[in-house]
Amino acid sequence: LNRSGLMLSRQTMSNWILRAAEDWLKPIYEQLHRDLLQHQVLHADETTLQVLREPGKAAQTKSYMWLYRTGSDAEHPIVLYEYKDSRRAENTKAFLKGFSGYLHADGYAGYHKLQPEIAVVGCWAHARRKFDEALNAVPVKERSTSMALKGLEFCNHLFSIEKRLEDLPPEDRYEQRLSQAKPVLDALWRWTRTIAAVPKSSLGKALHYLEEQWPYLCRYLEDGRLEISNNRAERSIKPFVTDRKNFLFANTPKGATSSAIMFSLIQTAIENGLDPYKYLAWLLKQAKDADLMDAEVVQSLLPWCAPTEYRAK
Repeated sequence: LNRSGLMLSRQTMSNWILRAAEDWLKPIYEQLHRDLLQHQVLHADETTLQVLREPGKAAQTKSYMWLYRTGSDAEHPIVLYEYKDSRRAENTKAFLKGFSGYLHADGYAGYHKLQPEIAVVGCWAHARRKFDEALNAVPVKERSTSMALKGLEFCNHLFSIEKRLEDLPPEDRYEQRLSQAKPVLDALWRWTRTIAAVPKSSLGKALHYLEEQWPYLCRYLEDGRLEISNNRAERSIKPFVTDRKNFLFANTPKGATSSAIMFSLIQTAIENGLDPYKYLAWLLKQAKDADLMDAEVVQSLLPWCAPTEYRAK
C-alpha cells in the first residue's frame, strides 16, 4: 500500500482487523462454535499469550489462547481458538457448555474438572515423550538395559498398532484395538507395578504420569473414532505458536479476541481444502451487505459452503 502511495498507520490497519472481526466474522465464528458442540469427539489444547493491556494484570503475566477442534470423524472439520486471561478450568467448561462426548486433551488437571457428560481421552504422545526424556537422562552405555527404554518400547508398540489400523473403519478399529492393543496395555500396567524409581527422577516422573493418567490413557479403547494421542490439536495450535514468535504479544484483550476469530476462520478454511485468502475475501464481500442475524444466511457463509473456485490447488 505504501508503494502505491497509500500511507496507512499501523493503528488504522489494526482497527480494520478489529472492525472486520467484530462486525462480519464474529457471527460466522459463533455459528462454527454451535456446530462444533454438536460433534461427539473433540480435541483441546492451550498455549500462552502475552497481552499488554489486560485490565487488572501486569503486562508480563500470562494469558492463554485455547484451541478446540473436531476429530477425525468430522465431515467438515472445525478449528476454533478462544482467548482467555487465565488457564482456569472454567474457561473450557464455559466454551464446551452443551457438549456431550469425548474430549482429547493432555494431562492438565483442568480438563478433568469438566461436566460429567464429557469423557476425557488421554494422550499417549505425552506419555511416550516422558519415557523418551527419561531415556535421554540415562548414560549412553546404560540405555540398552534401562527401564526407560522398556517403557518407551511399550509406547512405540502401541503406536505401531495404531499405524496398522489407521485405514480401518471405526467399528473394525475398535475390535482390533481390543485384540491387539489391550494386551499390550495390560502388560505395560503389570510392568509398572514391578518398577521402583526415585519420584523426582526422569523415570519416576514418567511412571507417575502414567499412573495418574492411566484411566484417560486407556479410554481410546472405548470407541474406534478416538485417537491414541492429542497430536491433532497440537498440530492445529502450532500455526498460532509459530506466528506468536513474530508478533510476540497482543496489545489489548479485544485484539487478542479478534486474532482468535481470524485464526479460527483461516485454519477452518484450510482444513476444508480452501484457499484461506480467497475464502476471506469472498466472505467479507458477501457478509458486508448480508443479514447476519439470519441463521440461514450465516450457514451459507461457512467454509464448506464456499464456491468450488475458492478451493486450494
